[in-house]
Amino acid sequence: MGVTLAKGGNVSLSKAAPNLTQVLVGLGWDARSTTGAPFDLDASALMCGGGRVLGDEWFVFYNQLKSPDGSVEHTGDNLTGDGDGDDESLLIDLPKVPPQVDKIVFPVSIHMADERGQTFGQVSNAFIRVVNQADGQELARYDLSEDASTETAMIFGELYRYQGEWKFRAVGQGYASGLRGIALDFGVNVS
Repeated sequence: MGVTLAKGGNVSLSKAAPNLTQVLVGLGWDARSTTGAPFDLDASALMCGGGRVLGDEWFVFYNQLKSPDGSVEHTGDNLTGDGDGDDESLLIDLPKVPPQVDKIVFPVSIHMADERGQTFGQVSNAFIRVVNQADGQELARYDLSEDASTETAMIFGELYRYQGEWKFRAVGQGYASGLRGIALDFGVNVS
């Protein structure tokens, strides 16, 4: 069992699994238990250097499932949160991540949140976790517990390089401006 992090906490993945090469970043949430439209949460990844995405093609999400170099891959869109375990996941091949990428940020947004009147304050048991692909061991986990009554998108966590090591940080930063707001903050060209 890996480390359970609080907001802002971080862990060295390189120390937890010394020969780590491939990780799965899994995100999950519970299906809606009240009346109304299901929660369609969308995981994505922003491959950044110096706090900005390297380019629009380095924004991996449900309409662009792979980074140009193939180091980050989105495994597909879950529309409801039904079932146990990870609802959406991204595969990261750490040795293939280009050296100019110093962090990979993982935003999660609620699809059509404004139209459906949904916020993260209504979503139950949302989490992000990092799993070693080699042995299936969970290395780190962050359970989102904040009251996010106005947020329609959140940065759940980030993988980052620090002095030759890969680390994971639990972020938990909410945005009322949705995925568009996060994308704009990181320099993605949004139409």
